[in-house]
Amino acid sequence: MPEQARSDRNAPKVYSIAAHRGFADALVAGLIPRYAKDEIALARLTLLLPSRRTVRTVTEAFVRHSGSGMLLPRMAVVGDLDLDETLGPLLDPLGAADIPPAADATRRWLRLAHYLRDVEGDAAGKGAALLRRAFEIGRTMDRLLAEEIAPIDLMSERVIGIVGDLAGHWSDNTRSFLMVQQHWIAELAESGEIDAPDRRNRLFDHAAVRWKAQPPPNPVIAAGVTGASPALARLLRVVSEMPQGYVVLPDLDLSLADDVWDELGTAGAPVQLDDPPFGRSDAVTHPQYHLKLLLNRMGVSRKEVMPWHRSGLSAAPPERSRAISSLFLPPRASAAWVDLPPEQRRLGGVRLMETTHPEEEAQAIAVLIREALETPERRVALISPDRGLAARVVGHLERWGIEADDTAGRPLPQTAAGRLLLLLAEVVAEAAAPVPLIALLVHPLTGAGEGRPRWLENARKLDLALRGPRPGAGLASLRAKAAEAKLDKWWAGIEAILSPLFALSDAEPFERLLGLLADAAEALCGEMLWAGADGRALSALIEELRGAAGAAGTLLDPREIHAVLRDAMDRVSVRPPWGGHPRVSVYGLLEARMSRADLIICGGLVEGVWPGTAAQDALLPPAVLRALGVPGADFRIGLSAHDLAAALGAPEVVLSWAQRDEGGPVIPSRFVLRVRAMLGDQLERHVEAEAVRLARMLDDAPQIAPHPRPQPMPSAEQRRVDVSVTGLDRLRGDPYQFYASAILGLRSIDGLDAEPSAAWKGEVAHLIMQRWHEAGEPEDGLQSIAQGVLTEQNAHPLMRVLWWPRLSAALATFEGMILDAKKNGRKVVAVEKWGDMRHRDIRIHGRADRIDRREDGSLAVVDYKTGQPPTGRRVEEGFALQLGLIALIAKDGGFEGIEGVADSFEYWSMAKGRDGAMGYMFEPVLEGRKKSGIPREDFLPETQRYLDDALDRWILGDQPFTARLNPELGSYADYDQLMRLDEWITSLGNRPEDAA
Repeated sequence: MPEQARSDRNAPKVYSIAAHRGFADALVAGLIPRYAKDEIALARLTLLLPSRRTVRTVTEAFVRHSGSGMLLPRMAVVGDLDLDETLGPLLDPLGAADIPPAADATRRWLRLAHYLRDVEGDAAGKGAALLRRAFEIGRTMDRLLAEEIAPIDLMSERVIGIVGDLAGHWSDNTRSFLMVQQHWIAELAESGEIDAPDRRNRLFDHAAVRWKAQPPPNPVIAAGVTGASPALARLLRVVSEMPQGYVVLPDLDLSLADDVWDELGTAGAPVQLDDPPFGRSDAVTHPQYHLKLLLNRMGVSRKEVMPWHRSGLSAAPPERSRAISSLFLPPRASAAWVDLPPEQRRLGGVRLMETTHPEEEAQAIAVLIREALETPERRVALISPDRGLAARVVGHLERWGIEADDTAGRPLPQTAAGRLLLLLAEVVAEAAAPVPLIALLVHPLTGAGEGRPRWLENARKLDLALRGPRPGAGLASLRAKAAEAKLDKWWAGIEAILSPLFALSDAEPFERLLGLLADAAEALCGEMLWAGADGRALSALIEELRGAAGAAGTLLDPREIHAVLRDAMDRVSVRPPWGGHPRVSVYGLLEARMSRADLIICGGLVEGVWPGTAAQDALLPPAVLRALGVPGADFRIGLSAHDLAAALGAPEVVLSWAQRDEGGPVIPSRFVLRVRAMLGDQLERHVEAEAVRLARMLDDAPQIAPHPRPQPMPSAEQRRVDVSVTGLDRLRGDPYQFYASAILGLRSIDGLDAEPSAAWKGEVAHLIMQRWHEAGEPEDGLQSIAQGVLTEQNAHPLMRVLWWPRLSAALATFEGMILDAKKNGRKVVAVEKWGDMRHRDIRIHGRADRIDRREDGSLAVVDYKTGQPPTGRRVEEGFALQLGLIALIAKDGGFEGIEGVADSFEYWSMAKGRDGAMGYMFEPVLEGRKKSGIPREDFLPETQRYLDDALDRWILGDQPFTARLNPELGSYADYDQLMRLDEWITSLGNRPEDAA
C-alpha cells in the first residue's frame, strides 16, 4: 500500500507502478500488508481489472505472495470492448434494471448485412464479401459508441464539410454507413434493446452516480485499467475519489519532463473549444499517449499521480525506468540522446538478438528458454504478436520435453475440430473436389473408433482412384470412381451423409446450412468432434450463429458457406486449459499485460508485426474520426509501444527479430531501431550471439561426401525382365529409369486434382480413336464420340473447355486423313492391339496404336501423339524406337491375325503443324530433303541393332544401370528424387568416374 497520504479526502487518489517494478507482483505486494491483517479483509476488496487474462495474472501473483492460503478479493473485468474484453458481472446488480438489455452482437452483424444489401443493392456484394463489410460497419459503430459519439454528430456541419472535400469513395462509404446505422437504430427501438458498448457506458455511468452519492462500504481499487473511453474515465474518477477507493495505473512515466509531456499533444483536451480533440501533431504512437488521454478524461493532472512504493518479486534496477523513458522520447525531445551521459543510456540486462530467418529465430528463442530453466525457480516468458513464431518455439521446446502453452490461443480454423468443419464446407463449396474431400476423409477425427484403420485403408484406395485431373462435379462421378476401386458399400455410407449438402438451392437459410453441416460432421466423426476445447468452442460458435441467423433471416449460397465460416472462426481463439510448464509462458500482447518473469523474450520485433500495420477504418475517413474525437489507427502503435515498455521492465530482456520472413526481407521494428540508436557505442555489449550460435549448431549436420551418381548393379537373374516397346527408349536414354520401373516395379502417381498430364491426354485421345475405328469410322462421327469419351472419363468442365478446341481441330484433321487413306486403298487392321515376341529369349511387348495395311500388302505402323513427336535425329540415335519395335513384333507374327512387313512408320500428332493447322503426320525416315532419320530400308535392321545392343549391355550383360547416362537427352522426371539427381548432377563430369 502506498505510504503517502492525502490531506484532502476528496482529491483523486491515483498511483503509478513503474515499469521496472513489475505491475502484478508490485500491486499484490502493496495490497497484502494492508488487508491481510484481518482474515476476510482481502475478500471484501473489489479489484477492477482490464481483462480476463489479467484476473489470472493477478491471481497467480497472490499465490506467489501468500505463503499460505488466503481468501482472494473479488475481481471484475471492465476492459475495452474493442480489445475483445468484456464487462464483468460487478455492475449489473447495482439497481440497473432500467437499462435495456444488449442486442446480440452476432444477430446485429447479420442484420447489418441485410440493411447494407437494401441500401446499396447489388453493389453491396453478396455472401462472404457482404458479411465482411457488415462486420466492419459493426466494428465502427462500436468504436463510435465507446467514444459516446451519437449518430447526429456524424451529420454535423463540420463532418459534412470534411466529407464533401474527400474522394468519392469516402463520401459513398460514409453515406452507406449512416443509412445502415439508422436502419439498425430503428430496429433497436422496436425491440427495446441497445448495443453492447452503449449498455456498458450506461452501466459505468450508473455505477459512477451511485458510488459518488453512496460510496461502497468496502474498498474498490481499479488496477491496470488503461482504457480511455469517456464513460470508463468518469467511473475511474469516481473510484479515485471514494474514501476506500483508488486507481493504480501501469507504467505511467512520472519522471518525464513537463515539456516532453506537453509535446505528446492535446490528447483529448484541446486548448480552444472548437479545436478537434486530437491534434494533427499529437504523438499518438508514444507509449504514454493513451495514459495522458485517460488522465485528461479523468480530469487528473499528472502531478497528482503518486508513485507506488512497492516492488514485485521480479523487479529490475530503478535506472531501467529512466532508460525506458529516454528510449521513447517524442521526436523533438529525442535530440537529447546526443547529450545523455552513458549511465542514463544504460539498458543493463537487455540484449538484442538478430537472426537470419524466422525458423532460426524460433530455434534461438527455444535455446534461451531451455537455458533459463536450468536455474531453479527462474521464470521465463515469450511475448510476441506473431502466432506463427510462437507455435514454432512451442514445437522446438518439445524436443526437450518442455510443454509450453501459447496462452494467446490458436485461431479456431487451426484446430482439429475447426479444420474439419471447414473442410466439409469446402467440399460443398467446390462440388466435392478431390483435394478437400480426401483431406476430410483422412482427417484425424473422421471415422474415429475401432474401425479407423479400415476407414483409412478405404480412404487411401479412393485417393489413388481420384489421382489425376479433377473428375466431374458432384457426387455422381465420385460414385463411379468408388465403384472402380471396389468401394461401393463404404462410399454409399459417405454419400448418404453428404447428399443433403448437395441438394440445396442457391439461397438457403444460413441456419439450415449450419445445421446440415453440423449433422454431417457429427455423422463422420461421432461425438468426439465436440469433446475437446476446440470442439466446445466450435459448438458454441455454431449455436451462436444458428440462433442469430434464425432471428436475422439470413440467406446464403451454399458455395459461400466456407468463406463465411472461415471469417467467423478466425475471430475465435481456442485457449489451452491450465497446464504446461509452470515456469514457461508464451503470451500474445494482450495476454502479456501485467505479466512478469525473470527473463522476458520479445519476439517478432519487425515492422508490420510489432508494431502491427496501422489499418485505417474502412468506412469513415481519418479526418472525420479525428474531428469526432476518435483515436486514429496510429493509436494502436502507441499501445504496442507501451506493451514493449512494460516488457522492458523485467530483470532480463531479449529483443529478437529476423532479417526476413517467409516472403522476403523485412525492416526491424522502429522500437528496435530506437534501442540501437540510443545505445550508440554501447551496442556491442548488448548483442546476444551465443543463443544464435547454439541454434545453428543444433541444425548443423556432420559433413558428408557428395552423393555419387547412382549405378545399380542387379544380378543376372534380376536383369532378365521383359522389355516394352517404350521401355527400350528409357533403357538406352536413362538406364536407371528402366531399372526403377521394370526391375524395382516402381510407378509414379499423379497428384490429386492435377493438371491433365500428357499421359492422361494421350489415353483419352487413344480411346477416342479406338471407339471411332470400332464403330466403323463413320463420317462426322468422331466429334460426338470424343464428347462421349470426355463425359465418360469425367473430365472436368474447365479442362474440357480449355482443351476441346485443340482436340476437336486435331480430330477433324485425323478424320480427313484416314478417310483419304481409305480412298487410296489403305485399310485399318488393328487398333490399340497388344502383341509380343521372343527375341534372344527376352519378351518384347507393346501396344500398337494403329496398324494399317496398304494395297500392296505392306503394313503401316501408326503412333498417336498429343504433343510433338520425336525428331528424326532422336530416332536415328536410337532413343525413340517404338515404331520400329512394333514393326518387328508384327513381322514376327506377334499381333494375332496380322502378318506382313511394315515399310511405313508414322507419327500422327495432334500438335500444331508448320501450316498452322492442328494435326499432322510425320515419318522419321531419311528421304527427300530430310537431314535426319533412318532410311526406310534400314529402319527395321537399325531398330534390331539398337535392341541387340541394349540387351547385350544391360539385360544380358553386366553394365550398370547408370542414372542419366545421356544427361543432355530430354527425359521423364518420374525418378529424379529417387536417384537424388540434384545432389550430383551439378558436378557431373568433374570426377574421373563420370568422365569415363
